[in-house]
Amino acid sequence: MTTRQGPRPGGRSARVQTSVQAAVRELLTRTDRSEITVPLVAAAAGVTPSTIYRRWGTLAELFADVAVERLRPDAEPAVTGSGRTDLEAWAEQYADEMSSAPGRAMIRDVLAASDANCAQRCCSFTRDQIAIIADRALARGEAFPDPEAVLDGVVSPILYRILFGTAPDRERILELVERTLTTREAT
Repeated sequence: MTTRQGPRPGGRSARVQTSVQAAVRELLTRTDRSEITVPLVAAAAGVTPSTIYRRWGTLAELFADVAVERLRPDAEPAVTGSGRTDLEAWAEQYADEMSSAPGRAMIRDVLAASDANCAQRCCSFTRDQIAIIADRALARGEAFPDPEAVLDGVVSPILYRILFGTAPDRERILELVERTLTTREAT
């Protein structure tokens, strides 16, 4: 399987990507996703269907690419005063966003992509957010687990519950954070 390279920054390719992604987002607000087709997206974006097929290959890959861009954080995690409370606030917000109807749809789109790069990019966004929290905590002289430990101990259980059960409530999220932080302190 070949991995498609992203467009070069700026230029026509970037404008096409932006236009197509905007068209998909807009169509999803007014059209049932089962009715969205590549020609419909192309018409809304002002490009030819072949442009979309060349860049994304399939509608599923296009939906995944749009979902990844929508999942990109637009701000750093809130500063609450400690690594623990920063992580608790971030994890609650993350669970809330991912368990919403749009969040679940974006997760499904990313997981439906045949290109693993979409899922890897989402994981990278999450890891980066956790790293910001970890760096702040360490700068304050607090012990804080490696971002990978937080992915395993907090994020993974949240996503598993969202995908295969019900979203964890606040109490469960706080337990996950507590267990992850306590495990770190014990080692």
